[in-house]
Amino acid sequence: MVISESLREQIQVELSKFPQKRGALIPALHLIQHEYGSVSEEIARELAEMLEILPIQVLEVVSFYNMFHTEPRGRHEVCVCTNLPCSLRGGRTLMRQIESHLGIHEGETTPDGRVTLVREECLGACAYAPMMRVDDRYCEDLDTESAKAVLDSLE
Repeated sequence: MVISESLREQIQVELSKFPQKRGALIPALHLIQHEYGSVSEEIARELAEMLEILPIQVLEVVSFYNMFHTEPRGRHEVCVCTNLPCSLRGGRTLMRQIESHLGIHEGETTPDGRVTLVREECLGACAYAPMMRVDDRYCEDLDTESAKAVLDSLE
């Protein structure tokens, strides 16, 4: 059993909110991701048992939404938008500068496990380009210095 007893209890609370167990899938995945940092196949099998669905149905949701991961990530996830509006206002340049500042490339995690850098196609804040999302916080109208300040403030 991989899922801890306390997490199972939290998932049971979520289950009680839905008429069908499968309705609690996304809230349960959020709880799991918060606890373990990713959703392994073993955890997906256990969750599927709890929800009385097939493991592939859990993995389909995990692989569809970019907020869920099958591999561990850094303590902080930095997503840089490189869609057209952000690119026209320096988003791709910003990505290269962040890669240089962190010493990693897109898709990698810093050696200390602090930051995982991700390129996002669109973060939905085109009017505030260029921008990045750091964990759950949007950082907008960035330039090199403001982006570095945000990154340096991460614990």
